[in-house]
Amino acid sequence: MIRYALICSDCDHDFEAWFASSAAFDDQSGRGLVSCAMCGGENVAKQIMAPSVRTSENRKSEPDEAARVREFMAKARDHVAKNFDYVGDSFADEARSMYYGETEDRPIWGETTAEESEALREEGVPAAPLPRALTPPLPKTDKQLN
Repeated sequence: MIRYALICSDCDHDFEAWFASSAAFDDQSGRGLVSCAMCGGENVAKQIMAPSVRTSENRKSEPDEAARVREFMAKARDHVAKNFDYVGDSFADEARSMYYGETEDRPIWGETTAEESEALREEGVPAAPLPRALTPPLPKTDKQLN
């Protein structure tokens, strides 16, 4: 696994992402699969970064990075499940309603089409894709409870 420092050319958002290899990043980026979590833009490039060199001494003392990432993702999924309202495919309508002051602000998550997501961005409605790794299981509906 390799961690890259990345930057979105569309909105100047700095972020990091893990890839199986350098070739995996190049392949995914070339196919338009690497995108910015803030704006959804695909103009993402690697930044200059110093290599992380491990010695056998610090390898023993540092917790497993993959385990820390898994723990972080589990906590994030749990946080979203407990603190955000799932609004399903009404996400764009709910986000707009809060943005324009028609309903009270609250944390929400749900689904939207690429076109709806782009329209939200163009209107200035603050919304960002929730990476799949951080998405909690869908809540059960009343029909699924029995």
